[in-house]
Amino acid sequence: MATYDLVVIGTGPGGYVCAIRAAQLGMKVAVVEKNATLGGTCLNVGCMPSKALLHASELFEEAGHSFAKMGIKVSKPEVDLPSMMNFKQQGIDGNTKGVEFLMKKNKIDVLVGKGKVLGTGKVQVTGNDGAAQTVETRNIVIATGSDIARLKGIEIDEKRIVSSTGALSLEKVPSSLLVVGAGVIGLELGSVWRRLGAKVTVVEFLDRILPGMDLEIAKQFQRILEKQGFAFKLGAKVTGVDTSGALLAATIEPAAGGAAEKIEADVVLVAIGRVPYTDGLGLQEAGVVLDNRGRVQIDHHFATSVPGVYAIGDVVAGPMLAHKAEDEGVAVAEILAGQAGHVNYDIIPGVVYTTPEVASVGKTEDELKQAGTAYTVGKFPFTANGRSKVNQTTDGFVKILADAKTDRVLGAHIIGREAGEMIHEAAVLMEFGGSAEDLARTCHAHPTRSEAVKEAALAVGKRAIHM
Repeated sequence: MATYDLVVIGTGPGGYVCAIRAAQLGMKVAVVEKNATLGGTCLNVGCMPSKALLHASELFEEAGHSFAKMGIKVSKPEVDLPSMMNFKQQGIDGNTKGVEFLMKKNKIDVLVGKGKVLGTGKVQVTGNDGAAQTVETRNIVIATGSDIARLKGIEIDEKRIVSSTGALSLEKVPSSLLVVGAGVIGLELGSVWRRLGAKVTVVEFLDRILPGMDLEIAKQFQRILEKQGFAFKLGAKVTGVDTSGALLAATIEPAAGGAAEKIEADVVLVAIGRVPYTDGLGLQEAGVVLDNRGRVQIDHHFATSVPGVYAIGDVVAGPMLAHKAEDEGVAVAEILAGQAGHVNYDIIPGVVYTTPEVASVGKTEDELKQAGTAYTVGKFPFTANGRSKVNQTTDGFVKILADAKTDRVLGAHIIGREAGEMIHEAAVLMEFGGSAEDLARTCHAHPTRSEAVKEAALAVGKRAIHM
């Protein structure tokens, strides 16, 4: 039996990053992966392929609607979906091969098969041929990620009723797409197919889109999406989908109760969230305690109820974000090496990669109100930002929330082009306990969209220059 210092089950962003950091710290490491390629959901059927299609569809829409007003004459663009899917696949292949290279570079063994925790110090790996081997290890990290959440009574076939996985690989552009769930995944994938020609309707159980994001940002974002052609049915639920006809017929009911209606669509995308993936891991038999939502329970050092067994990423509590899993992977590797691994859960950015993007870090205004925290707000619209004006990309604004007494920045929220890039200066500032004045007095290059962040910080003190 092979003996390791660490065996990581799962090679998504949390798992492979954990393995690399442990190897850097001198440990003998192996990873266990049940799929043919490394990288987990994120690299294969999640974050990365969706960004490829978001990018391609955005350029398609710009070529069809924005080029002419900039003085660029082109014939009407056409969608070549197989080529677009090939573009997506090239990105997937490049990233998964990159992870393979990193495993070799860091001398990490890759064990292909399904991992099962047998208890302290033992992992069983069962290959596709059914042959099983037991691996001995000082420590085990469960990094198996998450799976799609399903709607009761609605069967996902990944052809007509699809999850995010199927929505990334449709064989043709649907005339109509019904999206169930107004979270990040539903809005991103809905925007891809809307740009390519689909009529998109989004049904959301809550009375708002983007649960968890700042409400003011979410409301403006909804208005922008409606202007782009999205239709929303909020406070509603899908109770069934009739698949017998040429078109799918979804039954929609008010969440609070009332008369049902039917909506027809070529494709239904179920995007109601994700659930921890623990199938076949043998956790109950090994004595690993789960919480009431099926997540692995851990302490502040990522340790489970079984000595020597740890867990990170989507399989534990917290936001289901690749970068959160990566930071946890680094932290647990450093803890195992006797260092002080740590994750600041108050400063984890979240981004919606639509056009415009939505980005957030720290507290929302609702959270501050509920906590009774006295705060000040600074806002600055991109309509008043020089770079945005000349590029005619003025949708959105920046919002900075600061402590009313200390001026320390507690949250930052941006809706606008490249918001996902701009949010990080707020994140860095917040990591160092910086104030709105610190941000306001930091010189920003002109002309940039990031100047809107500085102006929002100035607006906290009621001294914005360009508004």
